Amino acid sequence: MTQHIEDYALIGDLRTAAMVSVDGGIDWLSLPRFDSPAVYAALLGDARHGQWSLAPVGPDRCSRRRYRTGTLVLETEWTTGDGAVRVTDLMVPDSSAPMVVRIVDGLVGTVAMRTRIAPRMNYGKNIPTLRSAHGDLVATAGGDELWVTSDVELSTADGSWTGAFIVNAGERVSFTLSYAAAGEPYRPAPDAESALAATDTFWTEWISRSTYTGPWETEVSQSLIILKALTYAPTGSILAAATTSLPEQLGGSRNWDYRYSWLRDATFTLQAFLATGYLEEAEAWRDWLMRTVIDDPADMQIMYAVDGTGDLPEQTLDWLPGHAGSTPVRVGNSAATQQQNDVWGEVLDILSAARDAGLPDAADQEKLERALLDQIESQWQDPDNGLWEVRGPRRHFVHSKLLAWVGVDRAVRSLEDHGTEETHQLRRLRALRRTIAREISERGYHPGRGAFTQSYGSPRLDAAVLLMPRYGFLSWDDARMVSTVDAIERDLSDHGLVLRYAVSDDGHNVDGVPGSEGAFLATSFWLADALHGVGRSDEATELFERLLSLRNDVGLLSEEYDPRTGRHLGNTPQAFSHAGLISTALTLSAANTSVSSFAGAPEALGGQGAETRTAVA
Repeated sequence: MTQHIEDYALIGDLRTAAMVSVDGGIDWLSLPRFDSPAVYAALLGDARHGQWSLAPVGPDRCSRRRYRTGTLVLETEWTTGDGAVRVTDLMVPDSSAPMVVRIVDGLVGTVAMRTRIAPRMNYGKNIPTLRSAHGDLVATAGGDELWVTSDVELSTADGSWTGAFIVNAGERVSFTLSYAAAGEPYRPAPDAESALAATDTFWTEWISRSTYTGPWETEVSQSLIILKALTYAPTGSILAAATTSLPEQLGGSRNWDYRYSWLRDATFTLQAFLATGYLEEAEAWRDWLMRTVIDDPADMQIMYAVDGTGDLPEQTLDWLPGHAGSTPVRVGNSAATQQQNDVWGEVLDILSAARDAGLPDAADQEKLERALLDQIESQWQDPDNGLWEVRGPRRHFVHSKLLAWVGVDRAVRSLEDHGTEETHQLRRLRALRRTIAREISERGYHPGRGAFTQSYGSPRLDAAVLLMPRYGFLSWDDARMVSTVDAIERDLSDHGLVLRYAVSDDGHNVDGVPGSEGAFLATSFWLADALHGVGRSDEATELFERLLSLRNDVGLLSEEYDPRTGRHLGNTPQAFSHAGLISTALTLSAANTSVSSFAGAPEALGGQGAETRTAVA
């Protein structure tokens, strides 16, 4: 493939998503849901692995493209020597089955168009059988069917449908592709105009509920729509990203499947939703989590499939050459079985935040919270794999200890908010909170480095410690926090953008995975928050504006960025990155006023900042 990661736009229907290139090709589409096998997989190979091309004859890249304001409806335009044409791409959130709609509108003159619809089931491996039925075109492989309607005649060859047609100014040509399980009754696809109107209405009504008003309203709205598109409506779960195996190093092996619901990542998305008025999404995710884990909450995993399945075996697809030759291509994710001790605290924190935002507790929610607190009490002193999911030895990660403190702190706050009298449980939890805080202070801070570091006793830096004030553990004016911000900005940055951690240590990769990676966009937003927190607001705004400039032409951010080449890296669009954008916009918009716990001030976390400063002093 000649396209770069930043060349793609997203369309989706809250069940699955497609990636559309600047040349008009749909190069990725999993059906019927996000983590299903792809029917178009050219993103991780080439046209042989499945692609739906639709573009004028001649030019490769479009002249411009954009989302319709306040929607996930993509408009791509080409200007040729003979005229101009627009292709509108969308997926319909409320349709009875997943479907892609493509509408070609002639704008000026006469434009010669061509299309090739070449599905390749099972991630590009299987060529389907093609036939006609009920006036539609049907592709069948295994238990899956794709039904295609077209306003122009298509011919069949080599397991593909192809067509060439002319569109004049004022003319419209439409295509639809719908998914059905083999044997399902025939359901005619809705007409393209109705589908477009319904999709426009869905998105504009949804984004109109945002409570954010500030200098970056357009950017925040775009990121909110991307985060909403990464939710799975049938259950309420939230994805980390829409793709698998887009490389963190071009040509390297750091290629992972992010089409699942990490509880940690979801909490960052939910903080963005809560801070902008979207309580319904928090309730849907909370209810999904309850259904998924309540039978045995002590055995809660760090991630699940979108339907709550916990078995996510990692395997490689050897027939795919990978994006930019980056192999292996992986589906599934073995991190699901890792020990990551931070996740209990993150879940307790977001449940507390949702409660503070006005969401009533669910039935059995107390049972879940009690089980998570028990896990913290029994295991907070154990080493783990950490939030970055290192595949090397377990360590005592400072961030994991921080989130143990957060979980206990939120439990204490809950008891205090309910007017609980001085009981043995409350005294015990307060004592545990002090114990964890004292240990982090004594073992997590490295005097020689002048910073909180990645793990106990290590001088290695980790950007995750920038979250300490956001969770209320320290105030930004604590001298150790100020020096930590300075150290990370100085020693963990690449051309002004922040790495998660330094991958290599004297030629040895500390995370157990070969190769290197780019600057991590979420942690770069965290640095902007931190610069604002320590009083360097002008620098924070400058960094934030630079990060905004790294978005692609339709506002998407991937996981990482290479400041040397200007290339996006990692899976896209990445929820972590877009949640970070919203967080920093809220922080900077609020200036010196703490509007929510998400704005990053300890005092906004129920007034816990002062007590915490005393506890860790």
